[in-house]
Amino acid sequence: MKPSPRPDETVSTDRSYHARTVARAARLVMVWPRELAALHPLGEGNVLIGRQAAAAGVIPAMHSTVSRQHATLRWDPVAERHALADLGSRNGVALQGQQVSALPRYVEDGSVLRIGDVLAVYERLDAAAVDAPEVSRVEIPGESQAVGALRAAIARAGADPSPALVMGETGAGKERIAGELHRLSGRRGPLVAVNCATLSPQLVESELFGHVRGAFTGATREHPGLFREASGGTLFLDELGELPLDLQPKLLRAVELGEVSPVGSVQRYKVDVRLVAATNRSLLDEVERGRFRRDLYARLALWEIHVPPLRARRSDLIGWIDRLHRGWSEHRGQADVRPLDFSPEAVERLLLADWTENLRGLQRCVHELASTALARPIGPHDLPAWLRQRATPTPAAASEPAPKDRSPRQARPSRDEVVAALVAHDWSIRATAKHFDRDRKQISRWIEYYAIERPDRGDD
Repeated sequence: MKPSPRPDETVSTDRSYHARTVARAARLVMVWPRELAALHPLGEGNVLIGRQAAAAGVIPAMHSTVSRQHATLRWDPVAERHALADLGSRNGVALQGQQVSALPRYVEDGSVLRIGDVLAVYERLDAAAVDAPEVSRVEIPGESQAVGALRAAIARAGADPSPALVMGETGAGKERIAGELHRLSGRRGPLVAVNCATLSPQLVESELFGHVRGAFTGATREHPGLFREASGGTLFLDELGELPLDLQPKLLRAVELGEVSPVGSVQRYKVDVRLVAATNRSLLDEVERGRFRRDLYARLALWEIHVPPLRARRSDLIGWIDRLHRGWSEHRGQADVRPLDFSPEAVERLLLADWTENLRGLQRCVHELASTALARPIGPHDLPAWLRQRATPTPAAASEPAPKDRSPRQARPSRDEVVAALVAHDWSIRATAKHFDRDRKQISRWIEYYAIERPDRGDD
């Protein structure tokens, strides 16, 4: 895993972490058992985890499998990272599925900790990030750091009429974001959605811009097109990267001039539409390969919203399982259904899974588990076979503090890769430079070259 970024301020005890009062900000999020779920801010001193009353420097874990003084999280001022160590506990400590001894091991952002049978996720915080209460927790649920930053990005783009580009892996929930952007826009027209991947190259122009009667074989009546249907509202183009190259100039004209011409007609129609596009591809890479127009990309990316994959918001996983299970039960007319129960080993497997299909994969998992209806807690061998066969993430760094080997120098990364590295390292120029094995000036040049809007974090 990549080295944690160097933070820039000191830890706050405010669980909302909204004020810029923290520097080396991190927190431990207890996720299992459910009754112990809580957020615990971490400072630069040693933090004890154990079965004793809450006090300064103590994270209580009131569970029978947790010793009174079970484990410690220590701040290493040289490496500027926390390290986890076992204090001689009865039931052991694990980090990323591997046992931890008295010899400390560094903890990375998103690491899964097991303290006895208590599961927690370690998160580094962006001190400048401010969550957005105006964004629906129903549509964009979760309390992880990554989701808080996502809601903030949605709030910034929501009321603005400029196009927005939503980027993220398949199944990460991009369509929900488009719906929330439309709601926040206050536009009275409809939200009209289309998946560009489902449109044939022969029909995509007609679907978007409409056609007149007789424009082509089978055009027996006039069709207004999706742009005109969405007038006064929002047009959501999912899988934009599938749009044929020869049609992109016409889309650019529609976005820039606010007018469309139906197929088979010279007449132009004014349209008042806010465009939201989504893709699981790197459009900048597509531009470099000549498969997407640079001018269209620049016009659509006035707002860029990056959706974190499920593996980047592990602390929200149990909440999503409960949410999907409730939906599964309600769809089948079942009321007052108890949440799925798991063994600690099964929860650990779930938290460490790669979830390449994101929420779709999690929904598939919940469907299989709910359909089985076991009368006992779900164990690791009860999890779907396709999930058990997946490799777990690379374990956290070795016990003794040691510099991580840098990757070989590479060609200039794409804009998406630069943004992803900056986000992963809390927008720290220093940590991002280490990640790419370049100096800080080079990272700043890339930020300027790609016109990346950087949060105000000061000079790091």
